[in-house]
Amino acid sequence: MMMLFVLFLSLASHASSSKEQHIKSIFILAGQSNMAGRGGVVNDTLTGITIWDGVVPPECLPNKSIFRLSANLTWVEAREPLHADIDVEKTNGIGPGMPFAHAILANRASSIGAIGLVPCAIGGTNLSQWERGSFLYRQMIGRAKAALLKVNDNGASIRGLLWYQGESDTTSIEDARSYKARLETFFGDLRLDLQFPMLPIIQCGCRYCALVTGQ
Repeated sequence: MMMLFVLFLSLASHASSSKEQHIKSIFILAGQSNMAGRGGVVNDTLTGITIWDGVVPPECLPNKSIFRLSANLTWVEAREPLHADIDVEKTNGIGPGMPFAHAILANRASSIGAIGLVPCAIGGTNLSQWERGSFLYRQMIGRAKAALLKVNDNGASIRGLLWYQGESDTTSIEDARSYKARLETFFGDLRLDLQFPMLPIIQCGCRYCALVTGQ
């Protein structure tokens, strides 16, 4: 009986490892609440507690070619909420990570291989909390390097960063005015520490806000 149990664990481990070997393209997800995912998060009128409604749109459904790096640095099948074990002080829901991965696969599946998402976002954070040397910065760099190390043997690479942050820096006029310069420094530091000077960085934004402000 013990031998069968050991064999089962071995096969399960092998199956998980085999899936990891398909990961070719790694994307880092960082920023604050909108990246962590607040889609479908509602306030329960009976308890007054915020909950996720559990609704998963088609573009956010699990896919055998989309993985996520868990909090304990293990590759697992990606499922919403992607940041459930990362942004643990908040209620997480739908974010932009899964739709992005699905869109990439739909357009470049043959060349990009399986996708590995590295959730790092924390709700309510301002840019100063992501500056080089901070806890969040070190954690993001550490998770990105760990993600790459686990699938390095099959030629995987970090393909880009999805960054969705900025609302917390609008409460202070000084922070708002210096945001552009500080963000450019942050991006430069990130590229330097990941040894990827041309790392593609995609800044996500809210369409509604852009329309209201005219930007």
